[in-house]
Amino acid sequence: MLINVGIIGATGHTGEVLIELLLNHPNVRISHLYNSGKSLPGEQVISEVFPKFKNRLDLICKKPDWPEIKKDCDLIFLALPHTVSMNFVPKLLSLGKKVIDLSADYRLKNTSVYENLYKATHQDKNNLKTAVYGLPELNRAKIKSAALIANPGCYPTCAILSIAPLLALDLVDTDSIIIDAKSGVSGAGKKLANEYLFSEIQGDFRAYKVNTHQHAPEIDQVLSKVSGKKVQVTFVPHLLPIERGILATVYLKKACGYKLKVKNLVELYKNFYKTEPFVRIKPDGVFPRIKDVAKTNFCDIGVKDFGNKIIVIGAIDNLLKGASSQAVQNMNIMYKLPEATGLL
Repeated sequence: MLINVGIIGATGHTGEVLIELLLNHPNVRISHLYNSGKSLPGEQVISEVFPKFKNRLDLICKKPDWPEIKKDCDLIFLALPHTVSMNFVPKLLSLGKKVIDLSADYRLKNTSVYENLYKATHQDKNNLKTAVYGLPELNRAKIKSAALIANPGCYPTCAILSIAPLLALDLVDTDSIIIDAKSGVSGAGKKLANEYLFSEIQGDFRAYKVNTHQHAPEIDQVLSKVSGKKVQVTFVPHLLPIERGILATVYLKKACGYKLKVKNLVELYKNFYKTEPFVRIKPDGVFPRIKDVAKTNFCDIGVKDFGNKIIVIGAIDNLLKGASSQAVQNMNIMYKLPEATGLL
């Protein structure tokens, strides 16, 4: 099988990583590269934007060409800023193309929440209803038949995978979940802002958007579905002075009757994720580091039983399992390819 792929938003961090992954994928041909129509002054050869692709991929990155997409592409990845993808998705779906969107435009089902967070009116509520949340470990069956995938956020991917087994088995209190998460600066994208300058982040460490981060409602939405009851987490992100990677430490309170259900937390996690190729559970007393997962599609998890509390630590690469490689994992599932194709 050969999948003809286009990327809209090819010049950002996630677009660059997508290109690298797809060039090494045995079932993919990158047919066309596009910008959002605003990000570049005109047409530009991608190997001039990213010289590492010289003689590997010398396609011109240009404004989206709809007849060209209709003729040459089976699947489109949207690696665009939030609030931009919804302007492209209806047209792409009308052309019969499969779409994997890496922005937040199709993740949140409550448009009021989305509009409050992103300060924009949602323009595609019809397709929002049928968009499938692309977290393979929880939603694989729906991903297989989806036309539109909402690729998860980076913080939510790490947090949800760390917490899901405990909520699915009703082992923890849903009202007292605290997520203390740290991310490398690439999580902020390529926008130019003083707080992301090297001189500002080097040698520093700080919290930001304390319990107001746009990923918190996404985490709540998915965990509430897993739990079957309302979940509202306390979420505090921090900026690490490194390029990439996320490490999340989650604090949870055991539910009543916990002792009757669980003997060994590590074994519980291993059983929950036993068929998942990209979730690795650490042995008892061992916890993940960012270096363990950097430049991979793995999510590593360590778990600790601590009196009436549980501490879970998860780690991912925010540009890979938190974005581009998870998008490729979703593509593999959609086209019924072995899930790890091009990712190991």
